[in-house]
Amino acid sequence: MRTKNSNNPILLVEDNPIDLDLTLRAFAAKNLSNPIQVARDGEEALQYLERWEQGEPWPVVILLDLNMPKVNGLEVLQKIKSHPDFKAIPVVILTTSSESSDLKSAYQAGANSYIIKPVDFEKFLEVANHIDLYWRVLNKPL
Repeated sequence: MRTKNSNNPILLVEDNPIDLDLTLRAFAAKNLSNPIQVARDGEEALQYLERWEQGEPWPVVILLDLNMPKVNGLEVLQKIKSHPDFKAIPVVILTTSSESSDLKSAYQAGANSYIIKPVDFEKFLEVANHIDLYWRVLNKPL
């Protein structure tokens, strides 16, 4: 069983370089104490499962895009949530998709939250602040 630690990373799974940069800048502006790990596609994200099994610290939260090459976000979500240990890791879908079918599929697969990415940097700062406040401070993991 894992324990919550201020040094546990946040895993950001994002293939779009512009969205990746925007997200990293927003979190940097909020001075998060947690390191940010980046997976640039779904396949790279799934490699983290092996790393966690080998003893690397689990993330405090996973921010997961849906539309990615190689392995899409829903497949990544399903793999994480079907793992007996890792299913407890909170997964926040952070995507441009506002399709109700994507929303429904994400929650059915076990997403803990679904956030539509804002385009404006100031609004993205607000999202980063809410993610930090809730998932790192208020939420009590196992």
